[in-house]
Amino acid sequence: MSSLSEHEFERVADETLHALDSALADLDGLEASLEMGILTLDFADGTKYVVNSHRAARQIWMAAEHTAWHFDPLPASSSGAKPKWIATKSGDELWSTLAAVVSRKLGRAVALPAP
Repeated sequence: MSSLSEHEFERVADETLHALDSALADLDGLEASLEMGILTLDFADGTKYVVNSHRAARQIWMAAEHTAWHFDPLPASSSGAKPKWIATKSGDELWSTLAAVVSRKLGRAVALPAP
């Protein structure tokens, strides 16, 4: 579990979800919508991927491709830097994992550089 306070977690998770929503906003082939801490990606074929803030666990959870990830915030290495979100079990990083699953779904390379 994260060492962030509940308030700190809510702030960084919200910032991350808004940044992901912005990064996905202009991609052709999907519609991204963020409401109440839940980022939903809707694809033309009806498939949905979900990225959400899970406050009780202080994680960001993602469900895509019949798989679920639980990303923990790692403290930023320098002042003012954003925390990285890493899935403890796999070592996957949130931004690169989301880019990979969206790329596979759309059949083309998608880059989502972390802020």
